Amino acid sequence: MNHAESSPMVTLAEIQAASLLLKGKVIRTPLVYSPTFSEMSGAEVFLKLETMQKAGSFKVRGAANRILSSVSEIGREGVIAASAGNHAQGVAVAASMAGVPATIVMPTWVSLAKQEATLGYGATVVLKGNSLEESIREACILAKSGSMTFIHPYDDPRVIAGQGTIGLEILEDLPETDQVVVPVGGGGLISGIATAIKSQRPGARVVGVQAHACPSAASALDAGFPTIVEALPTIADGIRVKRVGDITFPIMRDLVDKMVLVEEQAIVDAVLQLLERKKVLSEGAGAAPLAALLSGRLPLHGGEHVVLVISGGNVDTFLLERILKKGLYASGRMVQLRVPVEEEIHSLSLLLETLAREGASISRIGQERSAPDLPVHQMRVTLELEVRGRSHLKGLIAALNAAGFPVQPFPED
Repeated sequence: MNHAESSPMVTLAEIQAASLLLKGKVIRTPLVYSPTFSEMSGAEVFLKLETMQKAGSFKVRGAANRILSSVSEIGREGVIAASAGNHAQGVAVAASMAGVPATIVMPTWVSLAKQEATLGYGATVVLKGNSLEESIREACILAKSGSMTFIHPYDDPRVIAGQGTIGLEILEDLPETDQVVVPVGGGGLISGIATAIKSQRPGARVVGVQAHACPSAASALDAGFPTIVEALPTIADGIRVKRVGDITFPIMRDLVDKMVLVEEQAIVDAVLQLLERKKVLSEGAGAAPLAALLSGRLPLHGGEHVVLVISGGNVDTFLLERILKKGLYASGRMVQLRVPVEEEIHSLSLLLETLAREGASISRIGQERSAPDLPVHQMRVTLELEVRGRSHLKGLIAALNAAGFPVQPFPED
């Protein structure tokens, strides 16, 4: 991509001014080295943990800079925003700082947890729209009719400048940064970070990551202008944006070195890895940079300093349970087995003894006796097991077969 000067809509001076304004009002999040991910990738990997930010994501930076820098311009009925979750909470927190009311328009599909979190920060929630773009249009209409000031989630210079304070902090903590990897939805986060990084360390690379399910930025950069893409379901709902911004696009075009796409399973694996290896709870969008690293999508040079921006940790509890279980199944550490067992007094106890001897942990067990394909002298035991991995599972199945318990695949397998 052409690394001409960035769009004049956001400058390093504006990001530095935002940093001064936000000092003491938002959290200066830590940059944490990861020996595990460094060893796995061959690079020196650091995590910028915006999961520890107020309201659980980077969004409060941009919202607070936008609102606090223009309190005198706020409409008499406060501010209004559209969001699938994190911007909503960021605006609610920032509005509370400024002492103004906040109304948030959210897509109809947004999780109940994110609705409740937004309400908990004192905002009024309106559910309208099947996409973030539809919710934005509704918020703009309500803003005009209700004397409210609209706070765009990404396509606003002061929002972008607020997000850019992350880039300042990265270079303050790690001046030798070689590559910064950022999740991308509408482009506000990467536009701010890229402006801050490239203005001070032009040789550093800035790479964006999107879910393959919604490649709006990648499509725009390929086309040379913002395009509307189909937004398929994704666990990275925070970056499920059909069209990048008119302000963010030229900044990304000029300053972002590469845009990569990651599959759903890679994001699932990254969420699980962050939780197990670093004890960091990340939402799907926040884990996208690690997904790009571990799936080999990033251009890496041995030993270089790579910063992954883990942008937020606001994941729905019920979704988290599904993500973790899916990750465990994919890694071979959780499995479902069906085992026919003779209807004899000691048969079930022998099955359980075999499982215990082989070190398998039973998380769920069930029995069926009336299936049409079962002989009258047999029952079928269904098991959900925790194992150490694929080699352990192979040994377990061999032991079951040797003990007279032929393992059957599940029908969907």
